[in-house]
Amino acid sequence: MQGKQKLNLFSFTMIVVGLVIGMGIFRTAATSAKFAIEPSVYFTAWLVGGFVALCGALTYAEIGSRYPVTGGYYKVFSYAYHPSIAFAINCIILISNAASLSGVALIGSGYITKLFPQFVWTDIDKALISCGAIFIFYGINLMGLRMSSKAQNILMMIKIGMIVVLIMALFFPHHDVASTVAAVTTPAAAPSMSWIQSFGFSLIAVSFTYGGYQQTINFGNEVEKPAKNIPRGIFIGIAIIIGLYLLANLSYYTIVGFDNMKGEKEIAYVVINKTFGKIGADIFSFFLFFGVLAYVNALLMSNPRVMYAMSGEGVLPKIFSRQNPKNEVLTVSLTVFAAMCIIILFFAQTFEKILNFTIFLDCFGMVASSATIFVLRKRTKNLDGTGIYKMKFFPIQTLVFMSAYLFVGVSIAIQTPDAAIIGVSVLAAFMVIYFVAKKFTQPNTPAATGMEE
Repeated sequence: MQGKQKLNLFSFTMIVVGLVIGMGIFRTAATSAKFAIEPSVYFTAWLVGGFVALCGALTYAEIGSRYPVTGGYYKVFSYAYHPSIAFAINCIILISNAASLSGVALIGSGYITKLFPQFVWTDIDKALISCGAIFIFYGINLMGLRMSSKAQNILMMIKIGMIVVLIMALFFPHHDVASTVAAVTTPAAAPSMSWIQSFGFSLIAVSFTYGGYQQTINFGNEVEKPAKNIPRGIFIGIAIIIGLYLLANLSYYTIVGFDNMKGEKEIAYVVINKTFGKIGADIFSFFLFFGVLAYVNALLMSNPRVMYAMSGEGVLPKIFSRQNPKNEVLTVSLTVFAAMCIIILFFAQTFEKILNFTIFLDCFGMVASSATIFVLRKRTKNLDGTGIYKMKFFPIQTLVFMSAYLFVGVSIAIQTPDAAIIGVSVLAAFMVIYFVAKKFTQPNTPAATGMEE
């Protein structure tokens, strides 16, 4: 993909923010608070989550600068390890991303249905609304990178605006919403839970909320001056995200209250309702639904590029590399990923049930992909001093990042061992599939490993 359409610094930064700020900040605060035995655990989890995200951003900034290729989140595994590992991890990440997109879209539909309380909305109804949103942005992405990038910028402005409104609520008087607060059932954390265990469980939801920026290396050479703009875009994006998240959580804590946060799913709606009344909350929900679509659009932009890279390596059929000759859109990869999202959408259960499975799968990708920096530093020493981004104090940031996600993975295995077992099994199954498929395709594609790129 050596096309003329390039992402400038602003557009790339908005993609970073869009990939990270999905619906998480409007939902996971309640899940994180539910497992926090006291406010210090809760706020420590969000502060540590932000620091870990910054360490990850620094690591991925250097990875993107040293290896700026389209579909980088696949290619970096293949280059640093082996195509079988690249295939297995990226397959589970594609599944995880599709599930995450579907879950986020479902939560967004939960907010929009609040505008019509006279109807009884079923899970199927919400799935259909979410499905419609996926179809719309599938069509936008078919129009090309420039069109989808413009849509991303507009949607991100709406979403950031919604978070700013949440923060502004801190400076307005708020009133009690008795019907809402009375309906809240506070599920207290287990009394015997230690501070560190509570912190680990609380950090799971926080990790989901901060995750996503690593996907930006998929854009590689589609960014103007990638050696400079990739790290700059990640730095600026993560700084914006950390500031917005911490202030939004302060708003939740101050207006809703720590105990009431634990049982309130649509927590942002409660904040606006208590501050600006029901009309204000309804307007907020309307715009929030469109803001969350930025996450849907960002993943529809990013993930087909992984399939493109996998096809280039020969581990997916060549059809996944097919592009529209007019606008360079990866039509087949985009269509397949959108179809995956819709299928998962109708089979997915609640947000809470898919959260641990999604994050456990992501832990594999986070640890393995960030560790590639050690290999890249050795193999690309010739790039040092040529203007690429290079971390100071290496490898402290990378080790902090890897250790944090190992801790989250262990926490998930303790809390929901079934999710961990399924995750490991799926990873092993994809590695087996790779070698079986390779055995049958090798006679026709003797040089498909792509290890010499």
